[in-house]
Amino acid sequence: MKTVQKSAKLANVCYDIRGPIMDAAKKMEEDGHKIIKLNIGNLAVFGFDAPEEIQQDMIRNLPNSAGYSDSKGIFAARKAVMHETQKQGIKGVALDDIYLGNGASELIVMATNALLDDGDELLLPSPDYPLWTAAASLSGGTPVHYLCEEANGWMPDLADIRAKITPRTKGIVVINPNNPTGALYSDELLKGIVAIAREHGLVIFADEVYDKVLYDGATHTAIGSLSEDVLTLTFNSLSKSYRSCGYRAGWLVVSGDKKPAKDYIEGLNMLSNMRLCANVPGQWAVQTALGGYQSINELVCEGGRLRKQRDLAYELITAIPGVTCVKPRAALYMFPRLDPAIYPIQDDQQFFLELLQETKVMLVQGTGFNWAAPDHFRIVFLPHEDDLRDAIGRVARFLEQYRKRQQTAVA
Repeated sequence: MKTVQKSAKLANVCYDIRGPIMDAAKKMEEDGHKIIKLNIGNLAVFGFDAPEEIQQDMIRNLPNSAGYSDSKGIFAARKAVMHETQKQGIKGVALDDIYLGNGASELIVMATNALLDDGDELLLPSPDYPLWTAAASLSGGTPVHYLCEEANGWMPDLADIRAKITPRTKGIVVINPNNPTGALYSDELLKGIVAIAREHGLVIFADEVYDKVLYDGATHTAIGSLSEDVLTLTFNSLSKSYRSCGYRAGWLVVSGDKKPAKDYIEGLNMLSNMRLCANVPGQWAVQTALGGYQSINELVCEGGRLRKQRDLAYELITAIPGVTCVKPRAALYMFPRLDPAIYPIQDDQQFFLELLQETKVMLVQGTGFNWAAPDHFRIVFLPHEDDLRDAIGRVARFLEQYRKRQQTAVA
């Protein structure tokens, strides 16, 4: 019998946040085991409810949601996004420059499909959010990863970015605040990236989904606000700041000089029309979310639940011998390092699969975020404090046993 094989376009695609380790965890749950999941930023699972005002607006508008909307989205939602860009200082954004999508993820794939030809290159951070690398590959492009320096708080290395630009480079992805590291970029650094994009005629793809999840009084600058000439596509959604992952409500804003990009924008319009429209009920939540009380503030301020859980997770994880971590200034994650002299790991996916099987705690290995060495992992600090203490305690005991087996000394 002739076998049916997956497309060769999937050869370089991975999404280990929901990969083999999650598959193993599902099997363990089916066998009756309780798994503590520190692998994915699904806020609703951990008791972070969507604001009731948003829920009520969706409910009230359900009778108006059975038909298709305009392919770019309903007027009220796009108008709210336009007002948000004005507050952020992004100039020259009209309604036609805004696309509503089924989360930011759909729009990321749409934007890369519209830009990249076979062999074109897209600059991406390492570590990255793996959807970006997957989207570039599926679009026929070549992902090229630039280094973010852990010793410098996970800031992108501008010299490395410059060194990796070739005649085939079409754009650069900036994930700020960053997933998986929790880094927040300075205005000076962002201006440096804008200057590089201007010099080489690159499109900036700005993933700013965590722009309101900020700690310790930090502030976020939208990179689209730093130029009026560099074509910038900014992605955001309700998933994180408004704890509405399942509503699948995201948006894409096109700013900068759009005249030279007329053909590219036509491609975006074609792809937007092809998918007919985004989920209409979710679109009704956008205006209320952006215009109403920003309840994320009480979660990230001093004494807020997210702030306390970040501090606790950081304290517990860095107390483990041989584990270091840059404290995140934003987002929902941290990206600890396992000292290779103490943890000589060869295959980090297998390592964290064994950790899952022994501890019932699910984490994602660093190579799943296109980090080259098997010496990092991402931890999500969304579970309640008791669960965080339990989970990280189990991880600590697993690592202690590993050190004993390897007979590695801790300085």
